[in-house]
Amino acid sequence: MSVALIWVVSPNSELSNGLGFLETSKVLDSSRLVAKGRTFLQSSKFKNSGKKYKCNSCHLNTNLTHSCIGESGFLGSNNGRKSDMVSRVVANPAGELSVSSEQLVYDVVLKQAALVKEQMRAREDLEVKPDIVLPGTLGVLNEAYDRCGEVCGEYAKTFYLGTLLMTPERRKAIWAIYVWCRRTDELVDGPNASHITPKALDRWESRLEDLFNGRPFDMLDAALSDTVSKFPVDIQPFKDMIEGMRMDLRKSRYKTFDELYLYCYYVAGTVGLMSVPIMGIAPESQATTESVYNAALALGIANQLTNILRDVGEDARRGRVYLPQDELAQAGLSDEDIFAGKVTDKWRSFMKKQIKRARSFFDEAEEGVTQLSSASRWPVWASLLLYRQILDEIEANDYNNFTRRAYVSKPKKLVSLPVAYAKSLAPPSSRNGALSKIFNV
Repeated sequence: MSVALIWVVSPNSELSNGLGFLETSKVLDSSRLVAKGRTFLQSSKFKNSGKKYKCNSCHLNTNLTHSCIGESGFLGSNNGRKSDMVSRVVANPAGELSVSSEQLVYDVVLKQAALVKEQMRAREDLEVKPDIVLPGTLGVLNEAYDRCGEVCGEYAKTFYLGTLLMTPERRKAIWAIYVWCRRTDELVDGPNASHITPKALDRWESRLEDLFNGRPFDMLDAALSDTVSKFPVDIQPFKDMIEGMRMDLRKSRYKTFDELYLYCYYVAGTVGLMSVPIMGIAPESQATTESVYNAALALGIANQLTNILRDVGEDARRGRVYLPQDELAQAGLSDEDIFAGKVTDKWRSFMKKQIKRARSFFDEAEEGVTQLSSASRWPVWASLLLYRQILDEIEANDYNNFTRRAYVSKPKKLVSLPVAYAKSLAPPSSRNGALSKIFNV
């Protein structure tokens, strides 16, 4: 079970002939988009000289001229879970020390934050147009972005409504990312998932690299290719999401929460890392870029854990158990109990702990939402509040997530929207700066 996304894969092939999606997605001839050795999607402002630099503040090596900003911000409360993230190690069954999944993911967070900070220093406004736009290409891009908006509006109505408050450039970019994530998820969760192989995902990743290099295959690829040329979006979270799809093909059990955390990052936490550069950080925010990325990551983890807890019965019918095996055993439960689908006191006790953990990630995410650009907060708050209520519904169903699917009713959704809007108007929290000093960030 990966992210709850919907798209349509061509039923006639295993992503053959360039992973063709949807007849409505026009295949592009990338050669017509090239001018003087560059594609129209590539901007000289973002060219990499290949020279290595080291940041004096965060001590990261980077291929980009790197200047940190906003280092007086906060790490985030993290509910006591990640204050020692950088030094965290775990012991494997053989007694050997190894880096935890949270540390591996945090390394990615640092890289994304460094990229954003370098380009934010170079230009306060992220909405920079490409240097070269050839005749005829603008119409293709407009059509591509319009189609992305239609998909977002059809399958994520609440989120789509929130994006309408964003600036046009940011709004279109978020739509493009949303659509790519849907298409990716549909590879392993869609009606043709049984035909997808690791080789097909390899080809999808190759196609991703092409669009990041300004060589989109189809119209929808062109929208994302244009987006990544305008905003400081790194390819790593996109590749990591594809890795999550590979995990879905080969893995149906998770021994520990550490394993499950990595999976949740791959299929959902990555979305947060993709989105932060688009949504932007409020100019008045005192938060560090890393802390905002951490909060975005936490929201993705929280959403995916909520998906898992909501879909226990559905996943069990597919032979999958997305719950930590060691924690099940500690609660006196096993896969057989899940397949039996009987709500017992042991199950209720186990679920209470799982829900508590998911809520702790939502709490962490809230610390960062207020740090986003004011025009970008509403859709994020709406997503957070609505998904969090799914946990309430699981409790209301007496923890029966075997045969009853928890969902938020339309009246409750309607009530949540103005609440989310009101929260989006709140300025960045000032207490985060104090937390920064506590954690020496």
